[in-house]
Amino acid sequence: MSTHSINSTDDSPQPLVLAIESSCDETAVAIARGTEHILCSEVSSQIELHKPHGGVVPEVASRNHNLTLPPLIKVALKSAGLEIGQIDAVAATAGPGLASSLLIGNTTGKALALALQRPFYSINHMEGHLLSPFIGDPEGIRPCVALIVSGGHTMLVHLRSVGDYTLLGRTRDDAAGEAFDKVGKMLGLPYPGGPEIDHLAVSGNAKAFDFPRSMIGSGDFAFSFSGLKTSVRYLLPKLDGPLENHLADICASFQKAVTDVLVKKTLKAAAQCNEKLITISGGVSCNRGLRLAFQEACEQSGHQLQLAEGELCTDNAAMIAYTAAAKLAIGVPPSVLDEDIDPNLSLTS
Repeated sequence: MSTHSINSTDDSPQPLVLAIESSCDETAVAIARGTEHILCSEVSSQIELHKPHGGVVPEVASRNHNLTLPPLIKVALKSAGLEIGQIDAVAATAGPGLASSLLIGNTTGKALALALQRPFYSINHMEGHLLSPFIGDPEGIRPCVALIVSGGHTMLVHLRSVGDYTLLGRTRDDAAGEAFDKVGKMLGLPYPGGPEIDHLAVSGNAKAFDFPRSMIGSGDFAFSFSGLKTSVRYLLPKLDGPLENHLADICASFQKAVTDVLVKKTLKAAAQCNEKLITISGGVSCNRGLRLAFQEACEQSGHQLQLAEGELCTDNAAMIAYTAAAKLAIGVPPSVLDEDIDPNLSLTS
């Protein structure tokens, strides 16, 4: 089990929100004091458990959530210097995600809220990612065009205010992160493949292979990465010499093909929505090549770029606590305790 923490101290009277995230294979607990301070953010990673399988095994994930979550809540409270009775509200991810994983965290959150007689907030995992670039920002949540890019999702959203979102476009097949991991598996790289590709791409030639930029000129904001993944598969048998000799160039060329599409469509969406601020969040936003490409493009176009901090890009409960605190701040009523999880929960429904 590996954990990391974000800590802060503050004596303001803002509500204390304890949040749980368990949508996939990360068990996470965080405590926020309003929207201004993340007092602690604990994440227990399951990567080593799933690595032998080359991907997340739902039964293994849910069983580990069940074992890890109770002690992790105690760790979070101790890290924040709090007792459980001081918590003012409880939040947990309701979807989207793996049903068996969501159930563990969401049910635990409801049980805590019921026992403490505190309000409970079911939070959309994607809304957590959407708002995560604003954590710690003194200006708060502002209108923007947001790119959420992760292992399971790639979408462009026009954010106007908390709860006011328009979905501009999403992937029609593989998400960008999914394509990274599948290509990594094709190349024989360790799981998860995305960070490995990013690491190898640094020393590769991004012009070595001319991979397709699917839907880059489609005129809408939809994405498709399955064709790009197939192009890599078709390339491998045609290579001269050992695969190892071409790995860095393949990774650099593949990564460039993905980022070219993401950058062009995001900037086009920002122009169409007349927004100067662009935010990027989700696990793939840790990718160095993607960050650099967006920084260069935004400097040229005059857009402001805001990315979630590294530890807030991957799945975490800090973004769930922050989202719940933002809803509390504007008077959104709590969720009902008999509301079910939804593995396919939509951001804009």
